[in-house]
Amino acid sequence: MTNPDIIELRDVRLTLPSGAGPVDILRGIDLDVRQGATVGLVGPSGSGKSTLLAVIAGLERPTSGEVTVAGQRLERLNEDALAAFRRDNVGIVFQSFHLIPTMTALENVAIPLELAGLDDAFERAADGLAAVGLEHRLTHYPAQLSGGEQQRVALARAVSCRPRLLLADEPTGNLDGATGEAIIELLFQLHDSVDSTLILITHDGKLAARCARVVEMRDGDIAAGTG
Repeated sequence: MTNPDIIELRDVRLTLPSGAGPVDILRGIDLDVRQGATVGLVGPSGSGKSTLLAVIAGLERPTSGEVTVAGQRLERLNEDALAAFRRDNVGIVFQSFHLIPTMTALENVAIPLELAGLDDAFERAADGLAAVGLEHRLTHYPAQLSGGEQQRVALARAVSCRPRLLLADEPTGNLDGATGEAIIELLFQLHDSVDSTLILITHDGKLAARCARVVEMRDGDIAAGTG
C-alpha cells in the first residue's frame, strides 16, 4: 500500500515588501511528498529553498495558497497552534547549529522533550546523544564542542521526539568535508531509525542524489520536469 502524502502544497505564494516594491519569494508552489520519503531540494541561492522549508515547518506564513502538513492546514493555525504542530511533528537541522550556549549538550537535547511534557526527558536526551556518539559529552557546553559535535547535538535534538518530518537546511555548510560526510551518514541513519520524512536542502548534487527524489527550485518555483 502506498504511503499517504505528509505534505500537500497548492499554489503557495509568498510576497514580501521591500524598498523597491513587493518581492515574490514563492511563485505558486505545488508539491506533494509521501510519508517516509527522502527529498533533496536543490537550486541556486535565492531560489526560495529555505523559505519553502520554513513554510512547510510553519515558521513562515504564505501570502496565499494551501499548506497541508501532517493533515493540518497550517495557514489556518494561530501561533500557539503552529508551535504545537512543530513540537509534535517537526525536527529541524540548520546550517548554524542554534544551540543554547548556556545549556549543556544534554539540556539542549532535552528541551523539546520537556516541552512535550515527557517525564523522562533527560533519560531520552541521554539516549539520543548516545545514538550520535556523544554519550561522553553530556555535560559539555556548545563552546566546548567542535563544529561536528555541535551538529551532532543538533541532530539528536531534532529527532528526540521522533518527528514525522525531518527538515535539514544545508546541515554540512559550516563543516569540513570529512566531518560533513559523517554528519550526512548520521542524518540518513536517524531518518531510518525514526521512520520520518526527510527534506534536505543542499547545493551538492551528489548528496541530493542520495535522496530517492530530487526537486529543483528556480526563481521561487519548482523547475519544470522535477518534483
